[in-house]
Amino acid sequence: MAPLPSKSSTQETSTGSSPVISVRDLTMAYGAFLVQSDLNFDVRKGEIFILMGGSGCGKSTLLKHMIGLAEPAKGAIFYGDTPFAPGSDKDRAHVRRRIGVLYQQGALWSSMTLGENVALPLEVHTPLKTREINDIVRYKLALVGLSGFEDFYPSEISGGMRKRAALARAMALDPEILFFDEPSAGLDPVTSRRLDETILQIRDSMGTTVVMVTHELDSLLDLGDRAVFLDAVKKTITAQGKPADLKDNPPNDAVRAFLRREAPSPSSTDPQ
Repeated sequence: MAPLPSKSSTQETSTGSSPVISVRDLTMAYGAFLVQSDLNFDVRKGEIFILMGGSGCGKSTLLKHMIGLAEPAKGAIFYGDTPFAPGSDKDRAHVRRRIGVLYQQGALWSSMTLGENVALPLEVHTPLKTREINDIVRYKLALVGLSGFEDFYPSEISGGMRKRAALARAMALDPEILFFDEPSAGLDPVTSRRLDETILQIRDSMGTTVVMVTHELDSLLDLGDRAVFLDAVKKTITAQGKPADLKDNPPNDAVRAFLRREAPSPSSTDPQ
């Protein structure tokens, strides 16, 4: 088996601080089917980092690898200096305590109220008493604009409100890093905009690092500090940088087509 990439090869960020997440020589595959290969990038503290690309390119698969729901075919993922994938059970448990995830469909428990959904991580992972947990639940729901909705069930509120409730649950343990998988999926433009504003407010007020999978052009341009583009044909990263800069000066036809919503040229879809 090939040796793992060394974390010591990671370049420091422009601010001189080490990345909070480092992806090194990562290859993702389902059996013999290659999803993406040779992925290398860093996520910096306090930024909103976008995983972008066309449908089926492997964005959500990459997020699953970054949160430990899938194992690399090759390569490694580090959180700071801690090896995560692959990593020991102890190291992975420590990292998972530092992250929160908002899944594409929200994934709220339908049999629980919003308050019970948000309280669940606190009940499982902390020794807090019921009164303390209830105070935190009210605070987290208020942060996402759902004050007073503690006793509502997911079926009793709109799709946008369910997404915000899922965000409150993702924040329950005060994670250092939040992951979002297509947070605006299924939302109307106004509701999507409000969710984007909520994410930005949370990042700015709490200093949370955000990693987001999205193909929504407005979201990635308005929110993204930096991004990587996963090319579905070349099966690797073909662009990194600020989304607005990549749109203004696309490095290849696939990036131009994606960020300008243009039809790709024949050469950008030719696997050869």
